[in-house]
Amino acid sequence: MKDLKSYIIKVFVIVLLVWASSPLYAQGPPPPPSGGNNTNNNQLGGNAPIGGGLFILISLGAAYGGKKYYDKKKDKLED
Repeated sequence: MKDLKSYIIKVFVIVLLVWASSPLYAQGPPPPPSGGNNTNNNQLGGNAPIGGGLFILISLGAAYGGKKYYDKKKDKLED
């Protein structure tokens, strides 16, 4: 009896998840871009700048790598 209850609950949860995800497919495609035949308006990603964010990510990665190197060197000196 306990196995039957757990089976029914599992099936109910799966059916509920499948049913709840169906409205996600209901959204229509976006409208076409306006602006005529200008090829600059058709760039992928629009005109979003990536320079500042890229610099931040590289500097954070370098800082993280430097800390890891410092910690490893400190552990070797303690041993």
